[in-house]
Amino acid sequence: MTLHKLASSTALKLPEVTVTQPFGDGCDVFKVLDKVFMLSFHLQGQAAINLKVVPDHGAMLRDFYPYIRAGWHMNKQHWVTVYEDENLDQSLVQDLIRNSYDLVVIKLNKVQRQRIELLKAIQ
Repeated sequence: MTLHKLASSTALKLPEVTVTQPFGDGCDVFKVLDKVFMLSFHLQGQAAINLKVVPDHGAMLRDFYPYIRAGWHMNKQHWVTVYEDENLDQSLVQDLIRNSYDLVVIKLNKVQRQRIELLKAIQ
């Protein structure tokens, strides 16, 4: 499965996720209740996604996986870019997407968080 297909299918299974293209064709922006948690795009002909991370985790991921780098066009401490790669660990990418989503959900108000928890429980 390609990086973009994997990312899209993983993200769209999460509650309250929408996809927009505010930057035009070729850059899908995934949001949970209007807050961005993932961008999907091509950079120099290579598929890539931007994901939110805990700063310490981002540094460790960049050190360990050659296909994970500092977030392109984003805050380099809080975002990473994952590039399509033949050695891509699909389960790692899925975990990173869910973690990015959760980092955004934590910042939502109480009612929004409760709604998402209820929706997760019935899925």
